[in-house]
Amino acid sequence: MAADEALIAEMSARASQAFDILLMPLSRPELGEIRIGHDLFAIGRNEAPFSAWPADVVSVLSRRHARVFVENGRAYVADLGSKNGTTVNDKAVEQPTPLQDGDELGFGSSLRYRVYLQPRAGEREAVKPVAVTLEPVRDDVGLQPIVVADFPFLISKSDDAFARFRDEYPHQVNYVSRRHAHLFLKGGRPYVEDLGSTNGTFVAGQRVGEQAVVLEDGAHIAFGGNHFIYRVTLHRDGDATTTRSSIPAAIPGAIPAAIPAALPAATPPASATASAGPAMAPTVLNVPAAPSAPPPEASDKTTFVAAADSFLDIFCVDYAAEQDDEVNPEAPPLPQPEGKADDRSRAAMMVSAITHTLGLHGQSAKVNRALRWGGVVLAVLAVVIGAMYWRGASERAVQTLSAEGDYVGAAKAADAYLARHPDDTRIQSIGTESLLRAFVPGWLDRLRGADYAGADAALRQMKTLSEHNPDAQGLVDELDWMGRLERFVGMRGGLEAPIRLYTDEAPMRDILKRWDQDSAAHQRALDRIAGYVPQFRDPYAQALSHVRKLQSDDAVYLAAIDRLNAAITGDTGRERPDELGSMIADYRDKYPRLSGLDRVDSDLRQYLVLAQALRDRALAPLMAQLAKVKFTTPPFQALLADLKARSLPSPAMTGPYQQAARAWSAGDSATAIAALEHLQGGAWADELAKDVTHKKAVAAQFAQLKQDSGAADHADRVLAFYASLDPDADAYYSKAIEPEVTAMRDNALRRAQTLMNGALTAWRQYRTNGAIGGEQRLESGVSAKFRSQAGLLSSAHAQSQQGMRIYAQLKATPSDTEQWTRVQKDIQSEVDLQRRALQELRIVLDANTLKAKLALIGDDEGK
Repeated sequence: MAADEALIAEMSARASQAFDILLMPLSRPELGEIRIGHDLFAIGRNEAPFSAWPADVVSVLSRRHARVFVENGRAYVADLGSKNGTTVNDKAVEQPTPLQDGDELGFGSSLRYRVYLQPRAGEREAVKPVAVTLEPVRDDVGLQPIVVADFPFLISKSDDAFARFRDEYPHQVNYVSRRHAHLFLKGGRPYVEDLGSTNGTFVAGQRVGEQAVVLEDGAHIAFGGNHFIYRVTLHRDGDATTTRSSIPAAIPGAIPAAIPAALPAATPPASATASAGPAMAPTVLNVPAAPSAPPPEASDKTTFVAAADSFLDIFCVDYAAEQDDEVNPEAPPLPQPEGKADDRSRAAMMVSAITHTLGLHGQSAKVNRALRWGGVVLAVLAVVIGAMYWRGASERAVQTLSAEGDYVGAAKAADAYLARHPDDTRIQSIGTESLLRAFVPGWLDRLRGADYAGADAALRQMKTLSEHNPDAQGLVDELDWMGRLERFVGMRGGLEAPIRLYTDEAPMRDILKRWDQDSAAHQRALDRIAGYVPQFRDPYAQALSHVRKLQSDDAVYLAAIDRLNAAITGDTGRERPDELGSMIADYRDKYPRLSGLDRVDSDLRQYLVLAQALRDRALAPLMAQLAKVKFTTPPFQALLADLKARSLPSPAMTGPYQQAARAWSAGDSATAIAALEHLQGGAWADELAKDVTHKKAVAAQFAQLKQDSGAADHADRVLAFYASLDPDADAYYSKAIEPEVTAMRDNALRRAQTLMNGALTAWRQYRTNGAIGGEQRLESGVSAKFRSQAGLLSSAHAQSQQGMRIYAQLKATPSDTEQWTRVQKDIQSEVDLQRRALQELRIVLDANTLKAKLALIGDDEGK
């Protein structure tokens, strides 16, 4: 056997094998497999099954992404110029590519499938072969029926069925693309798919979109406009009405041998038969030549298509090539109503009547054709002119109103027109210009007059009148942005006005964020507005100046605010809040236009008291400060929320404690102590117990002092009691004993001096012996040296606190205020350092050891 014969035999054998294409998902397995049992399968986000998938999954697919097809026993995939591409084994598909069993097929970046070619287990139920006849709807332009007996069939201006009219109707032929559409079978039903033609394919007057459309018997199909319009007639093998004898054949033997015996044929319309002149033999396309040539007098009557086109040719496309089609300015074809048996248009019947009246019926075909053409042209012109006039009435109204200066009316008319014709870019442009000319001048006047409510009302009108005009909507959004900018600058008092902390940052950032997203696009839009409305130019230039100033303030002032907020809510605010005071003072000097630092300073002072009480674990002062603290700045509010979540007593404890504190402040010591004894302290249990002990001691001492007022040591005990009171938490008892203390003021001051001297002595001894070091804090027990040094530090701390408290209560000052203030601060700093260092060892030291060492260091003893 020759090589060519072997190849032909192999292809024939492959073509006889029936198989399905199975696509098994490698990505997104939850979507399931795809089984393809037809010769052509569409891949696209609007095609089944993809249209039912989640939007984020099919977003990688184009509407017309790819096609999988079978030809000559082989499977292929063709990409249709998709945005994200198609791959076979990670190689981009540029032309139709064969698919082998086991190949990896990819669509876009995220959809991957394994290809399996599976022979069918058994023959499926036979589907009767279909033939399609495309019968010309118009009988006045010489179209012939097209009989398609094998599929697919490519509609192309290069095909002789259309190219033969190039001399007579060149424009109509050029309205058909080289790859215009194709007819194919799916499940025994014929479909038509437009291949991205310039002028479209229409079925029943509706343009075929990205998806193929089934062809029903009797439907009208048109290619490129109103010229090549056909009625679809379907025939199936075995139908009683579709026999070989029904194929039009004016001359015996003219039917090609390649057409099967059961091939259906179209019976041309009666009007075409009456006016076509002498009978002619059919012209055969894409089939072997007939055994004998037709007589020379034969003319076109029916085109038989009995050989399929190739899917390889249909989908082998250079998408970068330029189209050479003409754009058809005519309206798309409308569905034709059913008429008389000959299905002629009214224009054709009118021409026929005229020929009878004039006695021209039966003359030569040339005369009849000329008369028909004249009548048809006149009728078509009248219909087209009338349709164009009425269809363009609304469009002309928009243009007329705009030309007459009625811009509000033009904008309203344009929006109403665009609601029906959303893609008319010319009316969009006229409507946009009219809208801006109508409203922008008044809007500018309101902005200049600080009538911001009026400016907003004008913007709302513009938004209403641009509801259906996307071209205007973007420009109205620009005006909205510019209005917010001018309102912000105006309400602040100008560009050099102070920047208000925690008030101006958000609107400044919002305005600049919108601008920075695409500043070039903003400028183009604003330039366009200025082109329509000349008086917009100066405010536009001013707005740009405002943006530059805000950008400068953003780089300097907003950046400084961010650093301040970060310091407050970060480690500085939590661990070293004293440093915030110097930072605020520095900000007063560096940023003179920063307004609101007084609020930050007030919040800082409240926070320092709270933080000190928290460090001292002094429950009563802490609760008293929590009851009255009121932060007004967001960073301190955030810091308080963080403390409540991490360190402060829980709300379950805070509420009952503050009720007990109110009873204590009213002098009802029994009620207060009873309430505190019933509280569950949790992490603050030890501090709660100390507070109860302190209150019991205060109540007992106060009662005893009232009983033995005449005792010899009464004055000393009054002063000691007075020194032990907290001015805030024990205010009731402090006020009650104050008259006696005032009476013995001199003795009280001597007592305070004695306490301060004792504190200084203990502090000096502590420093002479050496501060408590890390090795002592790390000891597993409490050594004698640690106990001795902790006792000195605790005594110095307690005596300094009590002495300074007496001075404060008596509103007196020590003889050497600066020295005593420095000593007290040094002692407090050392106590804070030692307590903080011990707390950091809580994961190393035994809990009881840590507790004992902290107790020796002391916190609120003597308060």
